[in-house]
Amino acid sequence: MADVMVMKEIEDKASLLGIDLSTIDLDSIHFPPGEDCGIPSDDEDIYQEENLEFDSGFGNIIVVDNLPVVPKEKFEKLEGVVRKIYSQIGVIKDDGLWMPVDPVTEKSLGYCFIEYNTPQEAELAREKTHGYKLDRSHIFALSMFDDFDRFMKVPDEWAPPPNKEYAPGENLQHWLTDAKARDQFVIRAGSETEVLWNDARHLKPDPVYKRAFWTESYVQWSPLGTYLATVHRQGAAVWGGATTFNRLMRYAHPQVKLIDFSPGEKYLVTYSSHEPSNPRDANRVVINIFDVRTSKVMRDFKGSADDFAIGGTGGVTGVSWPVFKWSGGRDDKYFARMGKNVLSVYETETFSLVDKKSLKVENIMDFSWSPTDPIISLFVPESGGGNQPARVSLVQIPSKEELRQKNLFSVSDCKMYWQSNGDYLAVNVDRYTKTKKSTYTGFELFRIKERDIPIEVLELENKNDKIIAFAWEPKGHRFAIIHGDNPKPDVSIYSMKTAQNTGRVSKLTTLKGKQANALFWSPAGRFIVLAGLKGFNGQLEFYNVDELETMATAEHFMATDVEWDPTGRYVATAVTSVHEMENGFNIWSFNGKHLYRILKDHFFQYLWRPRPPSFLTPEKEEEIAKNLKKYSKKYEAEDQDVSLLLSEQEREKRRILKEEWDKWVSEWKLMHEEEKLVRQDLRDGEASDEEEEYEAKDIEVEEVVDVTKEILHFEYGQE
Repeated sequence: MADVMVMKEIEDKASLLGIDLSTIDLDSIHFPPGEDCGIPSDDEDIYQEENLEFDSGFGNIIVVDNLPVVPKEKFEKLEGVVRKIYSQIGVIKDDGLWMPVDPVTEKSLGYCFIEYNTPQEAELAREKTHGYKLDRSHIFALSMFDDFDRFMKVPDEWAPPPNKEYAPGENLQHWLTDAKARDQFVIRAGSETEVLWNDARHLKPDPVYKRAFWTESYVQWSPLGTYLATVHRQGAAVWGGATTFNRLMRYAHPQVKLIDFSPGEKYLVTYSSHEPSNPRDANRVVINIFDVRTSKVMRDFKGSADDFAIGGTGGVTGVSWPVFKWSGGRDDKYFARMGKNVLSVYETETFSLVDKKSLKVENIMDFSWSPTDPIISLFVPESGGGNQPARVSLVQIPSKEELRQKNLFSVSDCKMYWQSNGDYLAVNVDRYTKTKKSTYTGFELFRIKERDIPIEVLELENKNDKIIAFAWEPKGHRFAIIHGDNPKPDVSIYSMKTAQNTGRVSKLTTLKGKQANALFWSPAGRFIVLAGLKGFNGQLEFYNVDELETMATAEHFMATDVEWDPTGRYVATAVTSVHEMENGFNIWSFNGKHLYRILKDHFFQYLWRPRPPSFLTPEKEEEIAKNLKKYSKKYEAEDQDVSLLLSEQEREKRRILKEEWDKWVSEWKLMHEEEKLVRQDLRDGEASDEEEEYEAKDIEVEEVVDVTKEILHFEYGQE
């Protein structure tokens, strides 16, 4: 998308200058030596680094060692065996298999070279056949041809690496110490990416860092806000720093398309897909898991797109993303992926399967981790023509013990929603009616932290209502549901605690006929935005769940995205480039007051910078809440100073406008005086400009407008 935007800007500039681009060979244009014309390149520093290895152009050639040593008459037979093995992996070029011969004995030397069409096929052949057992005496040893050049550079004698003096790194959390307690966000518009402070007091963003062509597709914050990741053709990179954004680490992964961080920011998962030389074959997928701090590949997964097409909610070329889901918490101890009839759970100490084997689960359809504990919820649909019911199970890791199971009958579909603290799990179950012609909806609510994990069943008053959206209150016990039919469904809010705290779910309220299709809880709970996005033209309602009252209603026409800042103080709404008009974003207070608006052409992304969890204990937070007035005096004084400053700025703006108006009036008065003689001549010598000195009279003037002649024929004898 960035390349398209750059080309469009070039075409617009050429059109403005009257230049026909079709007559120019853009590839023939080169900067003078040592000149970049003010356009920095992300790749410049690549050539400045030492000991870099460049592709030799032989990446599509493999060396197969430990072949049988055979005489000349058995060459053809051995070559046929080798060709049969390796042609199953990829297309071998014509004359692409060469087996060297000892000129003295005229026997083969026990190895051969194989040339494929692509480096990806060669790499796959090395992975699949290294250690291949041809017979007891011959086990293949595979190498890439490019590796030999690297091996030749290894010195004969070992020398210890030079010691480097310790240099303290930057404080990557420095942004959290902002004296004004502001939050940062990143935006992408056109070819530029910007990081800004949300300076809501001054009703405008405050720039932090701006860079053109910073990424080739999109950017992504790490879950705790430490890093900003960018995506490039050569791989991914992470950026951060105390006062600006420096590149901290690169992760080599050619043609990377997708990235994903582990919750504790220890690991980065990258994904790429490569088209095979044979169009009948599936795309080849490469997934790498990097250590974020060292960029070391901890584990890689390779295979066809079909191997990774199960699980996840979205992706590219048939692969669901994320392929791997991480266990909750910040320790990044486990990650898992779904396969056909198996759930593979890996631990990050050795990056191998827990207990060296996958968990067998027939027909597994979906799974998700608790956000805080090593507990997996998994859904298995009905099987055996309905004889085997569907079920939702809770499985403890690493013991793989089943903590709870609930059988479900006549199930059409099932979705699982964890509450952010892992206290509750809501299972949205769509069931068939007896006639199988329609479905109805209910919820199974698991109380995870209570003894024996009790389950409650919740059914809507109208079981036939369609569920449009569901969302838990972060760190709370309430949840909201949008249900019914468009264009004005209902919104119901429930609590997992009643007034008597008996542990029963109860309905707090139902808001009838709302133009909403999405729910956005404040990260601090209590407040929720009911949003009507895209087809609902950006209707917004800011609702206080504690008081069960609407604080404000508003509209951001054609809004596509809504995001709360991590503190729950501000809300951003955005119109991205899926619409051609009104691109940009609005900032609102938590109670729906519009603060400021920024318009940006070709607007792609708006992302708040996440904050790590507070280090304060619950007791300390409770103490601060009780003594909030004492702490707030300082900020109230600052707010008052800012308010006075804004008032002074507004007064100054009005003063300048008045001066401009007075100047304009005086100029017209001077012109009026200069034209006095001209007006006097037009009034036949009358000198006065005062209207009261003249008498208005109505004078009728007759004027012939038109004359038409018409000859009428008069017949004889006609009267």
